[in-house]
Amino acid sequence: MRHDGPVRTAPPLPDTRITPACEADETPPGSCARSVAARVERVLDTHLAQRGTESAALAAAFADEVVHHLTRLVLGGGKRLRPTFLWCGWHAAGAADVSEDAVLEVGAALELLQGCALIHDDLIDSATSRRGRPALHVAFQAVHRSRGASGSAEAFGYSAALLAGDLALAWAQDLWEQTDLPQHSRQRTRRLWQAMRTEMVAGQYLDLRSQADGASCPDEALRTAYLKSGLYTVQRPLLLGATLGGASADLSAGLERIGRCAGLAFQLADDLADLFGNEQQLGRRAGEDVRQGKPTYLMTVALEATSRGGHPTARQVLTRAQGNRELSEDGLDEVRAAVTQVGARGHVEKLVRELADEAREAVAESAMSRAAADSLTALLSATFRAAPPRHVSAEGVGPV
Repeated sequence: MRHDGPVRTAPPLPDTRITPACEADETPPGSCARSVAARVERVLDTHLAQRGTESAALAAAFADEVVHHLTRLVLGGGKRLRPTFLWCGWHAAGAADVSEDAVLEVGAALELLQGCALIHDDLIDSATSRRGRPALHVAFQAVHRSRGASGSAEAFGYSAALLAGDLALAWAQDLWEQTDLPQHSRQRTRRLWQAMRTEMVAGQYLDLRSQADGASCPDEALRTAYLKSGLYTVQRPLLLGATLGGASADLSAGLERIGRCAGLAFQLADDLADLFGNEQQLGRRAGEDVRQGKPTYLMTVALEATSRGGHPTARQVLTRAQGNRELSEDGLDEVRAAVTQVGARGHVEKLVRELADEAREAVAESAMSRAAADSLTALLSATFRAAPPRHVSAEGVGPV
């Protein structure tokens, strides 16, 4: 890919290949994207209801508060991208030996893992909302206040949400372990499942560490984005499904390429949406990455452009805003203008489009059936439908 503009070319991403073994020829019925979200929703609903009943036998307060709020979060929205990519990988590979029900259960386990990530992410970021509702720690603060309990509502909310995130992680593992998989399929996929969970935490830690250091470069920010979300959202679920389906080495390599490009594009588009979107679209307040001082690829590109391109006013705007939790809407508008005018927005939008196009090209070149390729292409198109349109040239329009 070519990357023109005032910023450096995106660096090569780290090699995270875990090669699955086996072959498969059969094609499962249906497309990999058809009704997956609704079917996973039903699996989650059934599983969480069962766990809620078990929890009520332990303690009513635990079930009525912790399990209730966790269930509402998990069932309260989300695109179900991870289980859908999982399904598409399984479809592409031919679905050898593994039933649809088993794939849906693994997909539900992915969504519980995502629930853990969302809860902990909101704690790390001190976010107040998630999916259009109060973040879990905020909901637990309300529980504390409604009971007239002693001590700090904030400390109680943080601690209770931490426990709820841990519970989501434990239940994700439980569901993974109880899924009826042939032994050879479980053995092939275990390393991928383990790697995905470790990579997710590693990415979060690197994000936290860069934020604490107060500095990062575009290369580091891109690698963090890849670990934090790119691998975990697209590449690992896609390869996990393919491995469940008995993918050949050639097909797995093709799907890995698709996942690398699509996963990174997804995270970069999310960074753009956080700054340029609105609360209705995001389900949370816009501009939180800036207020928290997160060194996203978008922001590190913008800051690098200001230091190299002679934009002192834009640099002042960005450095003053980064990490300012009291940043106003007017201040956020100034950040948007600065990021746009130094060319960072145009550069990242262009990179998102190029990565999305490369993912689609990789689908066309991969060793999968036409039906599977069509399903995966449709999923990629749906995933990137909200990708930002071309806004300005990568060269920008001068200093703020």
